[in-house]
Amino acid sequence: MIGIAEAFSPRYAEARQKFLAGCAAAGLTVESHAHPLAGRDGEALAMDVALDGDANAERLLIVTSACHGVEGHCGSGVQVFALHDDEWRAKAKAQGVAVLYVHALNPHGFAHGRRVTQENVDLNRNFLDFSQPLPVNEAYAELHALLLPEEWPPTPENQVAMSAWIERHGATAYQAAVTRGQYQFEDGVFFGGKAPTWSNSTFRQVLRQHTAGTRRLAWIDLHTGLGPNGLGERIFACRDDKAAYARANAWWGTPAAPVTSIYDGSSTSAFLTGLMWSAIYDECPDAEFTAIALEYGTEPMMEVTGALRADHWLHKHPEAPADLVASIRARMLAAFYTDTDAWRGQVISQARQAMFQAVDGLSA
Repeated sequence: MIGIAEAFSPRYAEARQKFLAGCAAAGLTVESHAHPLAGRDGEALAMDVALDGDANAERLLIVTSACHGVEGHCGSGVQVFALHDDEWRAKAKAQGVAVLYVHALNPHGFAHGRRVTQENVDLNRNFLDFSQPLPVNEAYAELHALLLPEEWPPTPENQVAMSAWIERHGATAYQAAVTRGQYQFEDGVFFGGKAPTWSNSTFRQVLRQHTAGTRRLAWIDLHTGLGPNGLGERIFACRDDKAAYARANAWWGTPAAPVTSIYDGSSTSAFLTGLMWSAIYDECPDAEFTAIALEYGTEPMMEVTGALRADHWLHKHPEAPADLVASIRARMLAAFYTDTDAWRGQVISQARQAMFQAVDGLSA
């Protein structure tokens, strides 16, 4: 067994080493899909994949980390802990459920402390048919220049204008406008891209390789940055399908805390476009699919969006002074990873429960 704090890492390279070591200790083979670029410190990057269980199992649970790179500090910790958790591994094996760990869906963002890919793309807005007209986010277009001003920190005039927009439209409308996904401003926040990213194409390859015989498929995608600190909101992550939502609630919900949904407004997340789970319907069309995003709270929403604005500003201004660079990077990390034992303990306990519930649901 490994200690909870020991499962988490402050840097991508250390997180990857712990994941690989955990796989070795568990006797699992790792497939490493090498990324074409290097990390911030020159380290090699990869999307690492390990299957724990029968390669031909009809019931499969996928557990993924770092869709949004900097959120990988949390997700990697969950995966590393699981690899050393004998009770968990015995539970899945006894019930005939194979577990596919995909470590660092977006290794470039993880290593560079950014939420986006090397293409400046939000991976969870990138799963669209790019041969078709792309969604238009008119509200974001109104905000783009305010979100990414020429100066950082923003001037008082910028802050007044931003506050005035929020006062006119409301905080909920602001969150929806900013986070929904936009396809017009390539330097902007929550940009969904103009084509599939490396991470998109590589993850689809992983799905094709590992799900050919799958009949019942579950997925827990680990995220941070929304909601009360330490609370793992279970957000429905499938099409707007009543049967799938009923399964998700039966597996992961309670009367007091049902699985939330972007479709009915019950989630802290706004309605989003280009979501990653749509790849399942393309690559695994015959599998019964049930999924959640497990979204852990960190900082208040305005602080999280402020950190993202600063990060995107810095990406456009690499000439920024060293002290400002350091403060922006520290703010980004804090927005998506609460560096306390209490928070890490909440993360592990809730993820572990969700994983046990997924196995029970798949084998019911």
